[in-house]
Amino acid sequence: MAVGLEDIKKLRAMTGAGLGDCKKALTEADGNIDEAIALIRKRGQAVAAKRSDREAAEGCVLVKAADGFGAMIALKCETDFVAKNADFVQLAKDILDAAWTARCKSLEEVKALTLGGMTIAEAVTERSGITGEKMELDGYFTIEAPCIATYNHQNGNMLCTLVGFNKETDEEVRKNIAMQVASASPVAVDAASVPQEVKDRELAVAIDKTKEEQVKKAVEAALKKAGYNLYIAENEEHLNEGVMKGEITEADAQAIRDLKEKTAAEKAANLPEQMIQNIAQGRLGKFFKENCLLEQEYIWDKTLNVANYLKQSDKELTVTAFHRFTLRAE
Repeated sequence: MAVGLEDIKKLRAMTGAGLGDCKKALTEADGNIDEAIALIRKRGQAVAAKRSDREAAEGCVLVKAADGFGAMIALKCETDFVAKNADFVQLAKDILDAAWTARCKSLEEVKALTLGGMTIAEAVTERSGITGEKMELDGYFTIEAPCIATYNHQNGNMLCTLVGFNKETDEEVRKNIAMQVASASPVAVDAASVPQEVKDRELAVAIDKTKEEQVKKAVEAALKKAGYNLYIAENEEHLNEGVMKGEITEADAQAIRDLKEKTAAEKAANLPEQMIQNIAQGRLGKFFKENCLLEQEYIWDKTLNVANYLKQSDKELTVTAFHRFTLRAE
């Protein structure tokens, strides 16, 4: 049967599908709107299934907070073209609004919410069918606090932050700390809140690095004392280069190798444990300073850390939690 333009427009308004797809669905459904909608949804699921192995690296990150509850979510897609489409952004906004209103605590709760007569998971699948791209929800975070700050970097929907405070504070402070989180990318509020496995890993790395440095210093000192050129002795490539240029003999090269090996083994076996631990703990402290929000240098005034900046506003003011999510590789 012939399909009227008004019905096509109506179906497009209801589903967001392209005019051609709407006309095709209505033709197959003999003009029945409900059946046409079902066809479009079914095709959306088929497209989503076919593209499930594709990478969704673009998308839209949005954040919202009011009345002591904040939420942030990312709706991902494959291309920047789709990410900037008004219908796609509106879907992300509608999902965030629904999640915020329902005070959802997990991504699974969000997916199960109803939106436009279907679950949010189904709505995402349907949109995937309309655009022909893989789409997925990701990065859902929430905060409950007396005061919450939000930040959408350059309003680009690519990087957002959510920060909770223990008490009310003015808008400038909220914005500055939300921007601090976006810029400095902390991993925890303070040292106490860094997961133990992260502390253990960073300390192990610091110990290994300290030992390597102490051994390297000992080897360099031994090479200098023996009168060898440190550049030539640095590695095998330089040793071979030195032999080829006639700067050292093969015997010299072997003597350098032997000295390096012997000195490294002796030094590694006699490293002062307490000194290694002290240096490693200092490195761990530097890690906390660089990666814990309250200990970080305040981006607008390097003479302050974030904790001190907050105290300038209110001696009792502090950050209780934060979240940061970006779609860009860093």
